[in-house]
Amino acid sequence: MEVRVLRYFLAVAREGSITGAADFLHVTQPTLSRQLKDLEQELGKKLFIRSSHSIILTDEGMLLRKRAEEIVDMVEKLEAEFISMEETISGDVYIGGGETDAMKQIARAVRDLQISYPNIRYHLYSGNEDDVAERLDKGLLDFGILIQPADVSKYNYINIPAKDIWGVVMRKDSPLACKDTIQAADLIHVPLICSRQAMKQTFSKNEFADWFGEDFDKLNVVATYNLAYNAAIMVEEGIGYAITLDKIVNTSSDSNLCFRPLEPRLESGLDIVWKKHQVFSVAAELFLKEIQEKFSGKN
Repeated sequence: MEVRVLRYFLAVAREGSITGAADFLHVTQPTLSRQLKDLEQELGKKLFIRSSHSIILTDEGMLLRKRAEEIVDMVEKLEAEFISMEETISGDVYIGGGETDAMKQIARAVRDLQISYPNIRYHLYSGNEDDVAERLDKGLLDFGILIQPADVSKYNYINIPAKDIWGVVMRKDSPLACKDTIQAADLIHVPLICSRQAMKQTFSKNEFADWFGEDFDKLNVVATYNLAYNAAIMVEEGIGYAITLDKIVNTSSDSNLCFRPLEPRLESGLDIVWKKHQVFSVAAELFLKEIQEKFSGKN
């Protein structure tokens, strides 16, 4: 199976037609159709359902699309690393993480490193702990930023000297908006939109569940989320109250939303992690040294 053919397959899946993909790839339609037929024969599976004007991916096609994107991403990352070895120090650093105000700490490290190494490029991937860990384990990310509680046992890690504050995002016309802080009793009988990570019960210690105590199982969770932007939209539309971190949802004077911290105060720490025995590119190695110098002395 050639990477070139996987790129052809991804173009067809993206364009939704042989014609559009052929134009994009600058190949003839017969050539492209033949390559796809050969791919289906090689895998022994039907990848497309063809109609006169478009194509639809089968379940097998959807699986191949996911895996092909990962393979092509990995190949491009590897090619970039080898090219960077031949040039003035440059290259790419891939960082994944959830939404957090602590990203400012990472941004400052990037800013300082840019002064000496302006040719290094940074690629940010946003996702929850499961998304980031999966991409990290597959080698698609160099570093991951995990919000505690998180399982970091299989990684090397440095604690980021910052804390995220938990609270509730709500409409400014909500009954709870008149309160300065929110207690567990305030949330028992209202519809809640919660972070999936916060709701997970797989950790030996879940600070979020501990904060609620015995009332945790009584919560009326109407929706869960992995990125707070979408949760904020649900709140704006009156679906419920979002339990989230401070400073990642727009609650300015121009917004219809406001943030109220939990009481007692609940904070989460953060770790930047990387695979044990990881072989880094030159660019990623320089970034690691930068964050080690910045963060290690502050822990």
